[in-house]
Amino acid sequence: MPQEKITLEICAYSLKAAQMGQTAGADRIELCADNSADGTTPSFGDIANARKSLTLKLHVMIRPRGGDLVYSDAEFSLMKNAIENCRRHDVDGVALGILLPSGNVDKRRCRELVQLSSPMAVTFHRAFDVATDPFHALEDVIEIGCKRILTSGQRNSAMQGADLLAQLVTQAQGRIVIMPGGGIRSENLAELIQKTGAREFHTSAQVAGSPDAAQMAAMRKIADRL
Repeated sequence: MPQEKITLEICAYSLKAAQMGQTAGADRIELCADNSADGTTPSFGDIANARKSLTLKLHVMIRPRGGDLVYSDAEFSLMKNAIENCRRHDVDGVALGILLPSGNVDKRRCRELVQLSSPMAVTFHRAFDVATDPFHALEDVIEIGCKRILTSGQRNSAMQGADLLAQLVTQAQGRIVIMPGGGIRSENLAELIQKTGAREFHTSAQVAGSPDAAQMAAMRKIADRL
């Protein structure tokens, strides 16, 4: 039986980067804003323009601000409004995550957002990496109906978190996709595939202080490894 194809999601912090990712060979784009805050919800205009210009699957970050993942009622309302906007623009999926002050997954609020997002696919983003107990959090995220979890294995990079990532893939047993992200490059992708057993990977392929051409080259190198 042939092996399941590896899926590459490229995180883009601008429409230009999203278009570059599509040209480089990504399978899916996650559109975000504010790299300095590790990703927030892009403007409604950027979402609309990305949907018009991209032919591959488009996912959008739903995160009202940087910082902690515990949100006020007003911030929760912003998240719901952003999801409704994504549905109006035929976005394929959203990435979100809310925690309780205890560090557990806020199942009530996340479930409400997942239901509001339908039929879009929902990724539980790297809020997972600061959850108190990753194995309990995995079951919670499955329970609320998410399609996948983006995680570095609760470490600074997916390579550092490879052992936990492998454990999560085993525990998931196909009930949810475990998608490693964090420091993924063409040089370590093959090793991560082998160590974790994951079949989807997430990267921004950013090259610090380098021009667009260098980022495009990095994207192509990663896509060519698949």
